[in-house]
Amino acid sequence: MTDITSNALSIETKIKDSAAWYENEEEVGNAIREFCKASGTPRSDVFYTTKLKLNNGYANVKKAIQRSLDACKLGYIDLYLVHGPIGGPRARKESWRAICDFQKDHPSLLRSIGVSNFGVRHLQELIDSGMTIPAVHQIDLHPFMVRNDIVALSRKHGMALEAWGPMVRAMRFGHPLLSKLAERYSKEEAQILLRYSIQKGYIPLPKSASSSRIIRNAEIFDFCLTTEEMNDLDQLDEGLVTDWDPTNCP
Repeated sequence: MTDITSNALSIETKIKDSAAWYENEEEVGNAIREFCKASGTPRSDVFYTTKLKLNNGYANVKKAIQRSLDACKLGYIDLYLVHGPIGGPRARKESWRAICDFQKDHPSLLRSIGVSNFGVRHLQELIDSGMTIPAVHQIDLHPFMVRNDIVALSRKHGMALEAWGPMVRAMRFGHPLLSKLAERYSKEEAQILLRYSIQKGYIPLPKSASSSRIIRNAEIFDFCLTTEEMNDLDQLDEGLVTDWDPTNCP
């Protein structure tokens, strides 16, 4: 994990996504600190995200936040997310209240807070609660899962959208439209998907263990998909779940 993260950081991929559920907070934190020390890069130039594993009560959530801070040893967390809506309305609200209160009491330790994988109902609960609106909603977004209703509600309330599966985990590589666009622009299908995400206004979070792939993932700013091409890609929506989708949980 440390080598992969260091490679990604060294080629200017300075958004690092972690989670208590991934059990990698310590490793990612170590890699970031090692990179910053070796390269002279300020800690503030690396944007570190981690996530709450369980919605299991106000006090437990506050303890979980502190455990994440202790594990990464980065001094602060740039973005802290509720990993998912599982647990029911009361558990979700308690989690969010704990995170809001922790940030209010320690604003220098939690810079931004948000949610991940929330459906419309879950988002509306938080909005109606009168608590702080999440700054970010991280969710699986790509042409084969467009989630128009979730995207619209998130944007209406000013949430930035992060796409955690922008390349569809390669599950639709070889699709005729992707192949055609890749040929037209002399790009790879992954680059077409990442360009789509950028033009939709999302923050794509591509994952790769290959340095060469990470470099190619960044080479998407020398072309632009047309409005018609973007619309054609939107029509590919099939509700494709690439990993985990709790957006309809109670």
